Amino acid sequence: MGIISVEHSDRLYWLGRYSERVYTTLKIFADRYDSMIDLEEDEYADFCERQEIPNIYLSAADFARRYCFDEEDPNSIISNLTRAYDNAIVLREEIGSVTLSYIQMAVYAMNKAKQSDAPLLELQRVRDNIVAFWGIVDDSVDDEHVRSIIKLGKRIERIDIYARMHLDKKEMKREIVKLNRRIDRTGLHFSSKRLAHINYLIEEDVLDHEELVQEIEALLE
Repeated sequence: MGIISVEHSDRLYWLGRYSERVYTTLKIFADRYDSMIDLEEDEYADFCERQEIPNIYLSAADFARRYCFDEEDPNSIISNLTRAYDNAIVLREEIGSVTLSYIQMAVYAMNKAKQSDAPLLELQRVRDNIVAFWGIVDDSVDDEHVRSIIKLGKRIERIDIYARMHLDKKEMKREIVKLNRRIDRTGLHFSSKRLAHINYLIEEDVLDHEELVQEIEALLE
């Protein structure tokens, strides 16, 4: 097991976060696409507010296009996928070329979706390639610290998004259980006090979503 530099540890963590951000926001986008376009014009505004991103969009249709594909929008899905790819390129030695290739294929599918008049199928392929990326991390990356740091980033991002969107508490608890099992394996410094508070919050009858977001974002020291 080699020594991972601080810079590469950070990149591994953000590779996990950005890949998860793309996966989960695409899932939410696909689930709500019809209601945003056909029924509830202001649903995208609620999404922006919950995710704490500026609502720069002119309409639901404008949001649907630009939030997915506007490379000039730092909060867009394509921008987050590009960040995942940029980190993966630098980490080629740690994660391997085969693992990297699935992020490259996700980028290719995203670019195809951008050119399509009916992009949801290609966007599903983006998600499929990210799932394959996570699978090949488990199968091909030998260094447990590398695997664990990527997975920690993935867990933290998923809990963060789920809490912001007030998604299923049972699923959040499941992710927090996995986070507890994983975090010690990363070798990263984290706040045991905040982790204990996260575990307390998820057991409360009424979940304080905003406080959970604050705690999960500040977990690493």
